[in-house]
Amino acid sequence: PRHKCGNQKSCPRNYFAFKIISGAANVVGPSICFEDLVLMSNVKNNIGRGLNIALVNGTTGQLLKTDTFDMYSG
Repeated sequence: PRHKCGNQKSCPRNYFAFKIISGAANVVGPSICFEDLVLMSNVKNNIGRGLNIALVNGTTGQLLKTDTFDMYSG
């Protein structure tokens, strides 16, 4: 069976499914999946160097904001 975000098993009832994948240098970018919806990825062109953050409402699961913080350039 297929599980949300490609996880190996389903989450318990009343829990959100998510998967965060770190990037690999400049070859593979990071991605964030939440409840089977990709929030950030190379394809969406909304990732950057440094920390990639997705702010999600913990009650409703609604995406509030995405942003990147470049830790290299300050």
